[in-house]
Amino acid sequence: MMRYTKYKILGGIAGLSLAVASCNDIYNLPEEKDFISTNLTYTTKILEPTLGRTTFFNPLSADNSTRPLTFEITNPRYGDGRPATDFLQTAPTYEWIDEYTGLETSLEEIESKRRLVEKPIFEVDEGGRFILWASGTNETVAPRPSDTTLLTQDIRFFDLKLSNSGGVRYIRDFQLIPWREIPYLPSTDINPYTGGVAPDPVNPLDSRKRAYITPSRMSNVIGELTNVPLVNNNDKKDLVVYIRPFEGGNGNTLRFVVLDKDEQPINPEMFNETRWDQMIHGFNRRMTGEYVEYDVAYPIPVVDINTAYSSGNRARANISYSRVGWGGVRTTATFGLDFKIFKKGDWEIVFHFRNDNPKFDNE
Repeated sequence: MMRYTKYKILGGIAGLSLAVASCNDIYNLPEEKDFISTNLTYTTKILEPTLGRTTFFNPLSADNSTRPLTFEITNPRYGDGRPATDFLQTAPTYEWIDEYTGLETSLEEIESKRRLVEKPIFEVDEGGRFILWASGTNETVAPRPSDTTLLTQDIRFFDLKLSNSGGVRYIRDFQLIPWREIPYLPSTDINPYTGGVAPDPVNPLDSRKRAYITPSRMSNVIGELTNVPLVNNNDKKDLVVYIRPFEGGNGNTLRFVVLDKDEQPINPEMFNETRWDQMIHGFNRRMTGEYVEYDVAYPIPVVDINTAYSSGNRARANISYSRVGWGGVRTTATFGLDFKIFKKGDWEIVFHFRNDNPKFDNE
């Protein structure tokens, strides 16, 4: 009885399949295909990334089109019709093969979690996001003109072909207008067009003045001569910051320096409340009478997550010291910078007290 039932069921399934096939043959029904919308769109078609850093642009609005879609960049050209293929060439790019957590205990452990692979400098991923990888530099992809004049012939255009089994769609006339490399943030001291020193924002025509990076925070820092709190505002900048390369490192070094008003280094031991071991995700800390430095992985931070050393997408450096003020109350002075460095090398972050030195003596 059970055997008969089994064969009866199998026979029914086979009959149903034949019936469906017969219906398709009789009525000539089309094969089922994916849906691809005529309203595929992007929120913007003008892409203005900064070279030297990885930038993701918002993905496609697929309008219920069936995924996956296949994407292809086509017809890359300048505005005057010349071919423009430099941004599509391949270059070594870091690819993570294991999760970075911020708990790694050596530079070697961090480096073991990523590898260099050949990728196009600019590409579109499977979700339709455009990506400019950090391998795109001033040397590989020409940035926009330095004279601030942007002509059509300076703009790279391209089209995007999208397809699935339901058909093909084109979104045309994307524009790629990259900014030149800015190797760090904040970068208020850099002219983004030329890469040179930025003019003073208050007096931009006065060539004797310039723009500076100012600390992200400064509190309770008393001037040694003035005996009043040091300040930063539009009229006065008592403490400024330089982020600059230095020579003599190992290619993966980050150094912190504090200069007095005569541009002489202040001994790091004066900053007696600073947690140097928690300053940065760095290793092999070295302290001299002039600076503190670490071996680090670049970029800094290596990924945009919250860790003990970063907040959001920036590393967070704090320098502090305490002294006894008026009334016998011990106060803690603090200054620091939230920053990013994109370019591998030997860099130093220099805090410069320009007008008065910090007061370390007790009252």
